Amino acid sequence: MSDQSPDPPPPPEPATRAVGGTEYSWCRAVPGGTGITVLALLLAKPPDLSLLRNALHDLQKSHPMLRSRIRFDPVANAFSFVIPSSPHLEITPFDLSSTSRILSGEDGDGADGAGTAPLHVILEHEMNRNAWRGSGDDDADADADVFHASLYHLSEDRWALALRLHTAACDRAAAAALLRKLLLAAAAEGRNGEELQEEEEEAYLGIEELVPSGKANKPFWARGMDLLGYSLNSFRLANLEFVEAEPPRCSRMVRLKMNRDDTQRLVAGCKSREIKLCGALAAAALIAAHASKQPADSKWEKYAVVTLVDCRSYLDPPLSVQQPGFYHSAILNTHDVCGSEKLWDLAKRTYTAFANAKSWNKHFTDMADLNFLMCKAIDNPGLTVSSSLRTAFVSVFEDTVVNESNPLHEEIGVGDYIGCASVHGVGPSIAFFDTIRDGELDCACVYPSPLHSREQMQKLIDDMKRILAEAD
Repeated sequence: MSDQSPDPPPPPEPATRAVGGTEYSWCRAVPGGTGITVLALLLAKPPDLSLLRNALHDLQKSHPMLRSRIRFDPVANAFSFVIPSSPHLEITPFDLSSTSRILSGEDGDGADGAGTAPLHVILEHEMNRNAWRGSGDDDADADADVFHASLYHLSEDRWALALRLHTAACDRAAAAALLRKLLLAAAAEGRNGEELQEEEEEAYLGIEELVPSGKANKPFWARGMDLLGYSLNSFRLANLEFVEAEPPRCSRMVRLKMNRDDTQRLVAGCKSREIKLCGALAAAALIAAHASKQPADSKWEKYAVVTLVDCRSYLDPPLSVQQPGFYHSAILNTHDVCGSEKLWDLAKRTYTAFANAKSWNKHFTDMADLNFLMCKAIDNPGLTVSSSLRTAFVSVFEDTVVNESNPLHEEIGVGDYIGCASVHGVGPSIAFFDTIRDGELDCACVYPSPLHSREQMQKLIDDMKRILAEAD
């Protein structure tokens, strides 16, 4: 009888699925710099790397998309998600010296040290760390993780935890849910040293496979007319003046914050007019942009607004907001602005145009059209003004993220946090990631630099804040 123990069974083969149409668009966009989602947290307590890693592994165990890798097949020109059976994420630490170089802008990796706070600079640094830059190139011979984590030592008593995700695997709604679950998981481990076990979810298909039957139907001739209309309209669209149109580009962020009283008045104004905050934000941006050019009031300009809709509740089957993946769709509307508009009149007009389009299922019927045009712009930047890759002036989300502080924040030492995504490839001139936190509006406003300057965008945001605060 042999004493030799049997060889351990080989690890299971990773699951694989092809990306859907919208996911393919993001796989094309992210290498150019649009769609790098970042959550940055400021910590006032020394973090335990082992505890954090275990908490992140718990999330990867329960959400297969968070442990997936993106694979590109150059022969088929196709992307797929490869999903290993076990978590593998490791946290990259940056010591005081390395972090100091980043904060001062000496590292040359996208941050310029001009942020108003260290967390701001770290956020910009992370938005410009592109682990997927080679994805889709013929020389990209390795699978690329969709999830990365880094820990920065800012000072003797401050740290920044940054989570960086590929937007095709985790959109804004899922990222907000991910942050809440991470705090819960980290606090649970900190209290009892045990993993927070959750049932593993299914790695769902792309959004196109889950659209209810008939909702995305559009006659062939109508699709052709819409594609032509979107294309021709793009040459008539106004934008902010470009400061420097030549690449290379990176993403920068300015922050729009309002106190509780102003936020409550703004939210009450939206509620009384039966519109959502996205309408007011878009309207304020349009008014501020038009005013920045100081044209005569009689000069009309046409601006494009993209509104992103979280479709999870409309799918078949419906999905939880905690299900990672990209399940947003876009509705593009154009608006004529002459400079004499009042905020609430324009907000009502912009929101009504969006709501009407949504009622006609444009978030489903136009999904393939907008994805096609997005990829065409990536392939042919010259189709956009000054080869800027700008597809709209502004993007907003239909629904605002609402967060309230809880004891977990203090327990883990969370002092501040920001969530947003990069836009310096194809996309808008400014993207709003709005949150109402403890009753106060906190909006991360991301823009492509040097196409637009920090001074230019800061003035735009200051004007927007004044417009929103002074609205009757």
